Amino acid sequence: MTHPYFTKVRHPRILAHRGLAVGEGTGPIVWENTAGAFAAAHAAGAEYVETDCQVTADGDVVLFHDDDLQRVAGDPRRVDEVRTAELVEIFAPHGGLLTVAEMLEAFPETRFNIDVKTDAVAAPLGRIIAPHAERVLLTSFSDDRRRRAIASVLDAGATMRPATSAGRSSMMLMRLLTALRLSPARVLRDIDALQIPETYGPVRVLTPGLLRAAHRHDVEVHVWTVNDPDDMQRLVAFGVDGIVTDRADVALRTLN
Repeated sequence: MTHPYFTKVRHPRILAHRGLAVGEGTGPIVWENTAGAFAAAHAAGAEYVETDCQVTADGDVVLFHDDDLQRVAGDPRRVDEVRTAELVEIFAPHGGLLTVAEMLEAFPETRFNIDVKTDAVAAPLGRIIAPHAERVLLTSFSDDRRRRAIASVLDAGATMRPATSAGRSSMMLMRLLTALRLSPARVLRDIDALQIPETYGPVRVLTPGLLRAAHRHDVEVHVWTVNDPDDMQRLVAFGVDGIVTDRADVALRTLN
């Protein structure tokens, strides 16, 4: 059965990568994974938003990609060393900090692709998204972490599991099996999407064989991170189901 995450939504999927933080204009700089970036993606017409989560020193689950604040805020501290209230102050001029709970409440029609960034966030995240499992896809580079988060959702009483995409080890095994023309059925069990780069270093990840194998098992293929309109059109013509992009506004104009 198709997970509700994928129903009644345009195809190809356009996933706004950390919201829409790369926009036009000369106003205040909006950071990725903020309320401002998500509002911009929503205003552009994005139905899916890709995001990431970490835990603060208070144990709150907030939207943030990196382990520390250095790249975004010039602050070397780890996210889990900073109190939530201080993060709110830091983010205030740049779009506004969001917790996962606030995100789900503030954007009730949006479907979220959430990357579980650390082991510590898996259990509390599951409890938060349990009532919203029909519009959430959980992913992680770590398959174990992804599975723990899904288990937490179900332990919290969710009536269904969230959608999910394969982690790095599953993805590499999938790539190997398709190259050897072996069935990836066991790898793809309970997997709803493969979210992959087109290439990884010298290795071509997206191949015709991988795409055919995924589609045979009713698994979607989404490619990240694609910002050039010509690449978007080429990949959709190739047969991929979704594009993860920093420029959801451009993708929506190009593909829809």
